[in-house]
Amino acid sequence: MTLAAALEAAVGPEHVLLDRDLRASFETDWTRRFTGTACAVARPATTGQVASVLAACAEAGVPVVVQGGNTGLVGGGVPGPESGDNRPVLLITTRLDDLSAVSPAARQVTAGAGVRLAALAAHARAAGLDFGVDLAARDSATVGGMVATNAGGIRVVRYGSMREQVAGVEAALADGRIISRLDGLAKDSTGYDLGHLLVGSEGTLAVITRLRLRLVAPEPGRAVAFIAVRDTADAVDLLAALRARLAGVSAAELCFAAGLELVGRYLGIPVPLAGAGGAYVLIEVAGEADPLDDLLAALQACDQVLDATVASSASERARLWQLREAHTEAIGSAGVPVKLDVSVPAGRLAELVGRLPEAVAAAGPAAQLIVFGHLAEANLHVNVLQADGEAATGAVLALVASLGGSISSEHGIGRSKASWLGLSRSQAEIDVMRAVKAAFDPLGLLNPGVLFPAASARRPA
Repeated sequence: MTLAAALEAAVGPEHVLLDRDLRASFETDWTRRFTGTACAVARPATTGQVASVLAACAEAGVPVVVQGGNTGLVGGGVPGPESGDNRPVLLITTRLDDLSAVSPAARQVTAGAGVRLAALAAHARAAGLDFGVDLAARDSATVGGMVATNAGGIRVVRYGSMREQVAGVEAALADGRIISRLDGLAKDSTGYDLGHLLVGSEGTLAVITRLRLRLVAPEPGRAVAFIAVRDTADAVDLLAALRARLAGVSAAELCFAAGLELVGRYLGIPVPLAGAGGAYVLIEVAGEADPLDDLLAALQACDQVLDATVASSASERARLWQLREAHTEAIGSAGVPVKLDVSVPAGRLAELVGRLPEAVAAAGPAAQLIVFGHLAEANLHVNVLQADGEAATGAVLALVASLGGSISSEHGIGRSKASWLGLSRSQAEIDVMRAVKAAFDPLGLLNPGVLFPAASARRPA
């Protein structure tokens, strides 16, 4: 049986795309920086179908690239050049979209890897609970991809990243075997936690198919403030002061004039407080009751505040959030950016912001730098337009490493940063990670070129 026939037997002929034009939309990532060619696109709908696809590919010695909502920013969900003539099968998880009934007692739900974040949140809210992670790509991003990259988003300060939300994992191994721990036990000390090992593994160890996810209590009371401060150092101090005064800080975002100006032009809206500060902080406070008065009082007590606008209605809160969440689309409208996601110790965030322009200028005289990010985690999204990608990446990541930071805070390593993994991980750590990869995927067929520098996938003897 040919591989195409085996794939069709596994998922149905209508869910195997062989024609080049039908594959094309899956073969280029959201940033448009990464593209490749697959031999086929397979769209399984169950864990068993995923296992059958993987078993067929393993038997044929064909690599598999895993893709969810294709919202990744590091090239990890599209084919790369490393396979040569042995083009991979692109396995799409979006049909794995089952949602179980919410368990109010456990505050958990089981979700297929292809469930969109917005759908999960709506499902939880309908049951009187909520999901702790949120991000701008909520309508497209899938929970499987978010777990595979340990996504963070805008509420990490309150609830942590995806790793903290995972209570169980079901996954198909490279040879088609299935591992499943979806009982959601609060306590379980029976050896290695294989499920959590898959969190952040970027599809290199197994294909996540279902997840047992923790839910949180709803906080209907919300208030949002957009605040002008003198500089990044004052932004860091402001957050510390607000957290000391407010129990419910659920988001703290950092923006700068260049990005806000671009957002204003892209959306065709005026930017509040334009020119009032050297940096801008968006703060959201949540609670069971309306926290607006508490937020206003806290802002009045903070010397770092130069000026502020505070939302008093849902529509006004959405308008202020738009200033932050539209950054990615606004930057994309200006060109194809080099997108870097980095973090440093909080005490060195101001130094990083101050030194980035010089680092980026070395990548090209016309380079345009747009920076925004998550203040509480000292996590910056560094975007560079009109610059040599390799030069800009190398300069920024070297600077981050020199400040004791991470070259990937929440987007993953993917293909784009694989060559620089050694800046954040020691050789001993990389050796152990490679050994884990070899134990799960001895033929090297899962997402080759992602996380580690590319090595040719080996066909079975």
